[in-house]
Amino acid sequence: MDFSSKLLENAVNEMSQLPGIGKRTALRLVLHLLKQPKEQTSYLADALQHFRNDIKSCKNCHNISDIEVCEICTNSRRNPEIICVVEDIRDVMAIENTAQFKGLYHVLGGKISPIEGVGPHNLTIDSLVCKVKNQEIKEIVLALSSTMEGDTTNFYIYKQLQGLEVNLTTIARGISVGDEIEYADEVTLGRSILNRIPFEGTLKG
Repeated sequence: MDFSSKLLENAVNEMSQLPGIGKRTALRLVLHLLKQPKEQTSYLADALQHFRNDIKSCKNCHNISDIEVCEICTNSRRNPEIICVVEDIRDVMAIENTAQFKGLYHVLGGKISPIEGVGPHNLTIDSLVCKVKNQEIKEIVLALSSTMEGDTTNFYIYKQLQGLEVNLTTIARGISVGDEIEYADEVTLGRSILNRIPFEGTLKG
């Protein structure tokens, strides 16, 4: 792709680094910004810079937050005795959109995947186990995607929590095998949360 401007080329190259954005889409977005008032581009750049510099990780659940402890964890109407374990912030948002879960969350930051070099030590599993040991937790809901990596991570957590006095459940398989949680429709995901089942039952057969 030939550019008549080095500034345009640099902007397109940077924009195309984003997931799912190729050079042509990046060019279209950059040219769109060029047609907008300068203030709009400044607002966008300022928002991205503040986001990158000021965003925090909740000390309790590892969710993305503006403050030390996120609004979900500090909400007195949530049930702190039930914790839903998810891969990342997108899954929290997907489950929250169903309005069917009233407990708290624990964000792992990924799934165990030897192929990608992600092991248990790269995730927040240790802090989850510590939380179960030191707090009044009655139920852990495993809400990871029904992929091989998700199932591996579920089983690893199950082994780490064995012997502790906590009920371990998983969302019902209304979610098709291989599906990612974030892409499930709200009705199906909501029903899967409500109809969760004991994790041990998924190990049989």
